[in-house]
Amino acid sequence: NPMPVLASDFFMRLARALELTHNIASTPNAIEGLDSLLDPSLVEQALEQAGVATLRKRRLPLEMMLWCVISMAFFRRMSAWDVVSRMNIMLPGQRPLVAPSAVVQARQRLGSEAVRQVFDLTQKSWHEAAGHPTWAGLRLLGVDGVVWRTPDTPQNRARYDSASNQHGDTGFPQVRMVCQMELTSHLLIGSAFDGYRSNEMKLAEQLIETTPDHSLTLFDRGFYSLGLLHQWQQAGTERHWLMPLRKGAQYEVIQRLGRQDAVVSLSTSPQARKQWPGLPERLTARLLSKTVKGKVCQILTSMADPLRFPSDEIVELYSQRWEIELGFREMKQTLLNSSYTLRSKTPEMIEQELWGVLLGYNLLRYQMVEMSRHCPGIYPCEMSFTACTWAILGFINSVSADRSGNIPKYLAELHASAIHYVLPHRREERVYPRAIRLKSPKYPIKNKNASQLN
Repeated sequence: NPMPVLASDFFMRLARALELTHNIASTPNAIEGLDSLLDPSLVEQALEQAGVATLRKRRLPLEMMLWCVISMAFFRRMSAWDVVSRMNIMLPGQRPLVAPSAVVQARQRLGSEAVRQVFDLTQKSWHEAAGHPTWAGLRLLGVDGVVWRTPDTPQNRARYDSASNQHGDTGFPQVRMVCQMELTSHLLIGSAFDGYRSNEMKLAEQLIETTPDHSLTLFDRGFYSLGLLHQWQQAGTERHWLMPLRKGAQYEVIQRLGRQDAVVSLSTSPQARKQWPGLPERLTARLLSKTVKGKVCQILTSMADPLRFPSDEIVELYSQRWEIELGFREMKQTLLNSSYTLRSKTPEMIEQELWGVLLGYNLLRYQMVEMSRHCPGIYPCEMSFTACTWAILGFINSVSADRSGNIPKYLAELHASAIHYVLPHRREERVYPRAIRLKSPKYPIKNKNASQLN
């Protein structure tokens, strides 16, 4: 009777499965410590919303692959396979390492939408917990655009395109991105991106939904669109905006509030009213002027109440818009180590990688928010991003070697050391005018890019 043999074989397999389960539960890995930085419940919720959650436990679960995508931004010089191996973000098995192809397949299973969902859920949670300071009861936000370079593959070039001149397409395919940032903490609120030839104002429209109420958004003059500004203001409660007046813009003064302060009326075009239903023929705004170093600066804003919003403070406030430019520099130069070309070969993985960069940047910035609580009177943007990043990444590097019981103590020590990362006061006399370095090409110009030569 073969039944006893089958039964014994069944019990042997069951014993091996139980032993493996015990080893998985008792073996310390990086995720036990990284959970203190990224709420596992938010990750699980994001995977469900993206439709990629699964009960099957692979060697590289999607929860761990999310950390692989984030760490690809943290450890720029390491491949995705090196990241998985060094951070120990894999379940134990018969082999000590996984194959590089398994990492690629796991990234494809994760996709880009799941990482975007994690970014969206965490930014809401972190902004609520941050308790940002306000100006006149408004949170200070900034919106601006940035360009990312991608590998020159046929798929990326077809999806994103590149700049061109009289010789045709030039350089690498590029992604055009518009981000919205809280300026005192540099925490990102939202982002939208598309091909290189997309319009930044069209991308900014997608950020209207993520804009919080009781906020003031600072725009660059390149976002001058009366339809966009009107919709921005009408989409919620006290969603104000502030930007320089476009050169040559025509307006009519309705009321003088001071020597250089007036309420004005601006005429909207038929094309704008067609594109933005509900846009009136004339838009009312407040125009302030100030002479800085012999140059007249004109600032346009929706904040019409002169008692609540003093004119001199408003003009000075616009200088805070440069905080988002500093944030872009932190992402590109410090976080990505000035490696301006992304590493993914396909558009889907490019989008996943970009959301991973934004999520990783927010994670670092939120830890800086926690650190700044130990420095009264210091905003997170007044701390060294480079020094804090080294300290936080040092903590992330060490969690895989320590048991989870020590993680809260190490994290508390990291936060308590915040005073050592405070930057000196910025010197206002430092000026870096934009300039172009003349180049004399040593080699002839290639008329076709690499992907077109194949």
